[in-house]
Amino acid sequence: MAHTPHTDWLATAATVAEQQGAGNLLRVVLIVMVVGCVLTAWFLLRGYKRKDD
Repeated sequence: MAHTPHTDWLATAATVAEQQGAGNLLRVVLIVMVVGCVLTAWFLLRGYKRKDD
């Protein structure tokens, strides 16, 4: 197995990362979906809080 210098490995990784198309879009969609689910759950569950005055 040949040793690959770090600079070559980083350059190859950067080139491959630029070629990926929907990776960033998918990541943003997933983050927005998770945040939306958390906010929806919080909004719905806060209505079940009972005030024992």
